[in-house]
Amino acid sequence: VRDALAGKPLSDSVSDQVLSALCDTVARYDIPHDYFFAFMHSMRMDIPGSPMFVSRYRTMEQLREYMYGSAAVIGLQMLPILGTVVERSEAEPPAAALGEAFQLTNFIRDMGEDLDRDRIYLPTDELAAFGVDEELLRWCRTTGNVDARVTHALAHLIAVTRSIYRTSDAGIEMLDPRVRPSMRTASILYGRILAEVESQGYRVLSQRATVPQWTRARIALPQFAGWKRATIR
Repeated sequence: VRDALAGKPLSDSVSDQVLSALCDTVARYDIPHDYFFAFMHSMRMDIPGSPMFVSRYRTMEQLREYMYGSAAVIGLQMLPILGTVVERSEAEPPAAALGEAFQLTNFIRDMGEDLDRDRIYLPTDELAAFGVDEELLRWCRTTGNVDARVTHALAHLIAVTRSIYRTSDAGIEMLDPRVRPSMRTASILYGRILAEVESQGYRVLSQRATVPQWTRARIALPQFAGWKRATIR
């Protein structure tokens, strides 16, 4: 990828055709190359044996290094393709925030599955502030029980995540009108995962929170109607 973005000649192989399409998109929409390298850096942080591998994050600041490459840059890469009605630089902070909110939602929802993979993405200092350590998490995972300390920690982290969603909300109105309904739908539905975690009693260590199909339809259909109106205009 580095060589292709740097202009190295490509062959007719399938992989090089994919790289050619990538380079065309990057050039056409003026997407900074650093976003791709940040993404690869975060992916290496997920690979056991890599010098960059991290299986525990102590602070939110440390986790944000990972989330910048794993989530924030995705929003930043998409921004010029989706189009904005303001200067791109103005829309960048909320676009990055939406990616971060999605990622934190995943970490909360997948806490049990991640623990099975010997990973704790939620900051251990944030958990420890409520008396939660790894031993307690594994006990909850093994027994299926819910501990009040875990509940309080998750309630706190859900509140933090919702505050990031609120930061991202203003960015949706900065997008091209044609794409606002789909992005708003994605934001609302992902945010509903947090509500499902709450309604299921914070049992993320023993069951997976999912948004019911009827709820998805109820939220998506009005947004789709709005997209059709915007497209017709």
